[in-house]
Amino acid sequence: MTVSPPGHTERADQELRTALKRVATTLKAAGVAFALAGGYASWARGGPEPIHDADFVLVEEDVPRALQALSDAGLRIEHPPEDWLEKVYDGGALVDLIFRPADRPVTRKQLELADELRVDSVLMPVQPATDILASKVLALSEHYCDMGRIFPHARALREQIDWPALRRDVEHWPFARAFLDLCDDLDIPPKEEVSW
Repeated sequence: MTVSPPGHTERADQELRTALKRVATTLKAAGVAFALAGGYASWARGGPEPIHDADFVLVEEDVPRALQALSDAGLRIEHPPEDWLEKVYDGGALVDLIFRPADRPVTRKQLELADELRVDSVLMPVQPATDILASKVLALSEHYCDMGRIFPHARALREQIDWPALRRDVEHWPFARAFLDLCDDLDIPPKEEVSW
C-alpha cells in the first residue's frame, strides 16, 4: 500500500500531470529540444509516480527560448539561486527545467537518445532508464543520501537499464558506487549484468 505524505492529494497528482503536459506541448510547439526526466520519466517507464515536481532536461543555450515560450503561454517563471536549473509554475504545480544535473551539462546527443513515449495522453521524449537512474544516484551526497527513495526506481526499471553503462557513467562518485553495490547485494540488476 502506498502512503501519501501529509497534505498530498490526488488533485495534486493531477495538477502535476497537467503542468508537465502543458510544458511539454509548449516546448514542442516552440521547437525546443527536451526530454522528460526524473521521477515522471521513471513513472512513464513503469516506476512510482512522483509527488513533488516534474523535471525536464534541455541544453543550456535553449533555456532563454524555452522560458520565453512558457512565459508567453501564461506560466510563471522563477529564477532560483542555483545555477543549473530554472523553475516554472503552472498554478501551484512546479516544473524544473534542468540544464546541468549533477554538474554534467545536458547535450543534444543525450536528448537524441530519448524515446518518444505517451505520457498521460501526450507524446513526448522521455530520458532512457539508464540516464534517469544515473541522475538520481549522482545527486546523492554527504548532505543528501536517501538511497531508499531510489530503490523503487531501480527495481521498476531494472530490465530497461544498461547496468554496465550506468556503472561506467557513475564510477567516479562514491555514493553512486555504494548504491550500485547495494543493488547487487539485493539482486536488483539481472544476474548477467552484475560485473562490478
